[in-house]
Amino acid sequence: MAALGQDRRPRVAAGSGDPRAAGSADPRGSAEPAPRGRPRSAKAHEAILEAAAGLLLEHGLDAVSMDEVAARAGVSKATIYRWWPTKETLALDAMYTRWTAAAPVPKDTGSLRGDLVELLSPWARLVNAQPYARVIAALLAEARTDPAFAAEYQRRIIGPRRDQGREILDRAMERGEIPPDLDVEVALDLIYGPIYLRLLQDHAPLADAFVQTAVDLALTGISPHVG
Repeated sequence: MAALGQDRRPRVAAGSGDPRAAGSADPRGSAEPAPRGRPRSAKAHEAILEAAAGLLLEHGLDAVSMDEVAARAGVSKATIYRWWPTKETLALDAMYTRWTAAAPVPKDTGSLRGDLVELLSPWARLVNAQPYARVIAALLAEARTDPAFAAEYQRRIIGPRRDQGREILDRAMERGEIPPDLDVEVALDLIYGPIYLRLLQDHAPLADAFVQTAVDLALTGISPHVG
């Protein structure tokens, strides 16, 4: 994915006659004040992401054409292509930005169960509040056919979620709540799997009570303990 927010305006050459050029002094003997506000490229970048996110949630991935995003964001298509080569990469970045901005930092509650509930409940509410399920399904379908996009999906969407869960499991190991030889990757699948399944299949509500029950079953298992 191309670098985001890069300003490609040409540098002003020395001796060009521009007062900002090297060797051109301000007649008042002070530097020219910097313009206020955010750089134009940053504003355009934010407008594009916001437009893409709106189209994604309102109409799905098929609605995220570069023409539609450009019209809604008030920019040219060339500006969009500076940062995103395809609508899928744009949609992925828009979703990542929305999730990152809305998701709170999980708290250290002092217990594994408490940490997991604090991690998963806000995220489940976020993806359940708007039609993210069809967005995720469309991006997963794209990932199945495009290895480069699949790698980016793993890095931007899956990786950060699992890293948060991994930190929680590491803390639990340090507290002695779980064994140090635990298969962490399988444990993360058991923790996140039920939420993704219910989100994508929509066969039952993705409510706080379900998240807590899923966490409890992941921690204790479904068979009764003997002895």
